[in-house]
Amino acid sequence: MTDVAERLPDGAANLIETEYTVGQDNIQAKIGPFGLDVHNPVFAISGLTIVAFVVLTLALQESVGPLFSGLREWLTSNLDWFFLLAGNVFLILCLVLIVTPLGKVRLGGREAVADFSYISWFSMLFAAGMGIGLMFYGVSEPLSHYGSSVAEGAGSPESWAPLGGAAGDVAAARDLGMAATIFHWSLHPWAIYAVVGLALALFSYNKGLPLTVRSIFYPIFGEKVWGWPGHVIDILAVFATLFGLATSLGFGAEQANAGLNYLFGIPSSDASKVFLILGITAIALVSVVAGLEAGVKRLSEINMVLAGLLLLFVVAVGPTLLILTGFIDNLIVYVEYLPALSNPFGRSDDNFRQGWTAFYWAWWISWSPFVGMFIARISRGRTVREFLVCVLLIPSIVSVFWMTAFGSTAISQLVGGYEAAAGGALELQLFLMLQELPLAAITSFIGIVLVIVFFVTSSDSGSLVIDTITAGGKVSAPVSQRVFWAVFEGLVAIALLLGGGLTALQAMSVSTGLPFTIVLLGACYAIVQGLRSEPR
Repeated sequence: MTDVAERLPDGAANLIETEYTVGQDNIQAKIGPFGLDVHNPVFAISGLTIVAFVVLTLALQESVGPLFSGLREWLTSNLDWFFLLAGNVFLILCLVLIVTPLGKVRLGGREAVADFSYISWFSMLFAAGMGIGLMFYGVSEPLSHYGSSVAEGAGSPESWAPLGGAAGDVAAARDLGMAATIFHWSLHPWAIYAVVGLALALFSYNKGLPLTVRSIFYPIFGEKVWGWPGHVIDILAVFATLFGLATSLGFGAEQANAGLNYLFGIPSSDASKVFLILGITAIALVSVVAGLEAGVKRLSEINMVLAGLLLLFVVAVGPTLLILTGFIDNLIVYVEYLPALSNPFGRSDDNFRQGWTAFYWAWWISWSPFVGMFIARISRGRTVREFLVCVLLIPSIVSVFWMTAFGSTAISQLVGGYEAAAGGALELQLFLMLQELPLAAITSFIGIVLVIVFFVTSSDSGSLVIDTITAGGKVSAPVSQRVFWAVFEGLVAIALLLGGGLTALQAMSVSTGLPFTIVLLGACYAIVQGLRSEPR
């Protein structure tokens, strides 16, 4: 167990006694200059399945589009209640752990010391968590919910308004639109990430098990977790991570391409998106080779500075008073509408609940192995309470302020008569909103850079996580394996974009998020059992 044990401080108690040693099922080889240290059969099944998926999707582009569309619609229409119910379970667990004595447990043992400063820690977890999403939906989602809520037909079966909307009432529609947006980007998604991150950190740093998803289920399966039950869990984690990342990378490519077309007239086409993904993947490979400290950490901090500057600029030159007062108002309306928005049963807003919320929850869950493991890697030394407060509450508040700044600015422009942003394509709405503010060319260019760097950090972090899973929990596997996964993240995004566009990306997120939701519900039980045996 050296790969794990060497990271355990003296204060780590209650190690799980297991006959398994990290890497015992791995295949080690050297192919030319490239080393190989992969878990058998997780790497083989995951890798071959994904290669086959890419080949078939690219070969059958005309046929797979309707298939992906039908798959997404069926899953969100029939299982929306399951996704919403599971999201509530994850949030309630996190809030309970914060206020109970179990929150005093320290990840890594009583004497563990944090590996990163608060600034570095927060920068990395936030950049990994939802960077591209905030850029893509920061303007488009508040506009969309506001527009559908204020529309004359709000509340009809064809309407996309949340909770029936507020037809003709501008103020109520604004409140409802912002509450619905914040609902999708604050407590619930971060609770999903926190559950995975806490479980992985607990069973790796405190229990001495490999840093892989199957370790979470030792309290349920015992030694059988090192056999096929564990293989299936890890393979599902790889699929969920890869397709969740591909969805985000696809959104990022769409938005970066739209921004380049808007600013510089570069043609917006499938070919240009493919070249963009290839180029950014190449940059990600450089970051992969540089490693966690020199690569992801540095890029995440740069991105946080750029994102902060863009946010402050919008606050300063946009409707400043409306943004500052709206931040508090939006928190209040979010809390007010939270019970209704999170209710999985007896609702009539099918389009909103299924098309927005169910997709989002599946997307967050498919991202959770990636974000959760990455957060676990950088969170040793924190108490459970500190971990949950920082991972759950602080990013939520930042997300609320981001959505308030960009959403309130866009909605105020629409109310004031500027309709270009509301009428533009989703991937273009950020740039159309910035067009109405000073220095539009500069801020739009910063927006493109942010999307690209978020793209790079997500790809780098994702390849690190997938490689750890497919290496049986080893955190020091050969760099060439991370290069392999970084390349295939880009190829999967290309295959889905060509095979069905954003609908295909969303379909694969939902379909891989479904089985992993069941995995996460089991993880909730394992977390409680694991924490109860720890010194506080």
